[in-house]
Amino acid sequence: RVQLVESGGGSVQAGGSLRLSCAASGQIYSNWCLGWFRQAPGNEREGVGFIYALSGSTYYADSVKGRVTISRDGANNMLFLEMNSLKPEDTAMYYCAARTYYARSFQGFDYWGQGTQVTVSS
Repeated sequence: RVQLVESGGGSVQAGGSLRLSCAASGQIYSNWCLGWFRQAPGNEREGVGFIYALSGSTYYADSVKGRVTISRDGANNMLFLEMNSLKPEDTAMYYCAARTYYARSFQGFDYWGQGTQVTVSS
């Protein structure tokens, strides 16, 4: 069974940067996707982006495209989310997730971490 643990959240001023990490324990197969989601209070959870383990190709939500980068350290089973030019509307709980197949959508993620809070002040 895969377990995901996020870290790196915190408080930052608007315009700042933050890097989130996700440590995965258990087997991550090459055809899996590893992604980031977020949920602000009162809002539904939304996808931020994900990376396909086999090719390293990435997919981002339009709301964050150009401001975030997802990367992976396969040897150490780590996933990263680099966020730049942060805005107050990026404030949310950020979750790491894994899906056992490839698809160009945010559906079907089965494994979830507990989340790490990101707060962006204006």
